[in-house]
Amino acid sequence: MRALVLSGGLGERLRPITLETPKPLLEVGGRLLIHYPLLMLKQAGITEVAINVHHLPGCFHKALGNGAQLGMRITYAPEPLLLGSGGPFLTLKDFFGDQPFVVLNADSILDIDLGKMIEFHRDRGSLVTVTLHNHIRENYYSRIEVDAEQRIRRMRLLRGKSREFEDFPPAMELAVADRLQPLMFSGGYICEPSVLSRMPKCPPFSSMRDVFAPMVSEGLPLFGYVHEGWFRTVDDLTGFEALKREFVEQPPRLRYLEQRCA
Repeated sequence: MRALVLSGGLGERLRPITLETPKPLLEVGGRLLIHYPLLMLKQAGITEVAINVHHLPGCFHKALGNGAQLGMRITYAPEPLLLGSGGPFLTLKDFFGDQPFVVLNADSILDIDLGKMIEFHRDRGSLVTVTLHNHIRENYYSRIEVDAEQRIRRMRLLRGKSREFEDFPPAMELAVADRLQPLMFSGGYICEPSVLSRMPKCPPFSSMRDVFAPMVSEGLPLFGYVHEGWFRTVDDLTGFEALKREFVEQPPRLRYLEQRCA
């Protein structure tokens, strides 16, 4: 199994510090932000990783090289023009091959047992399994709603600056909707290779809105891997500074770091 760590963003809400350093290469807790998803992948035995790069791509090569220092092999996927969260899949079809693959956000730190998530994905015959957390900021993040079996029944995705939800499917019986649990996407997912055939032909496009949400509307088997583990995502400069303080004052215990040091 191989993986992609999404790293192509501009980090505009963290300017001015991201004018010279890409967001995934900012330091948190004595490590680069991108080290956290990379080390979580390594703990699960996934060492073949692609990283899409757009903003200051040379910085990634300088900081990570070919991945040998982390015990991994890194393939860089350059994006002269930004392809969105789903567009990199088109350029990496050959890299993924005919096997399921993992995608993680470079700006999120979460503590899950990725091996167990992969088992969950396989056991349920899922086409896409998404990491979900119960920490939701009202009207700030989109909501992924699951039933008692953790199958995704509805995606309520925020529309840009309007802060209004666009629902997939657009209509649902109230009795069904009332039984669903709303959760927050926490930065990772596993895809079956067949999902690649559902990608739009022309990027940029969003993996959630343009690929996964229509699949949910069709009633296809997508599941949420609901976890209670530690989770933070770096959205803006205020949040980044707060996260750095948290690592100093009350550093989290992340299993893939503890096992690495053992």
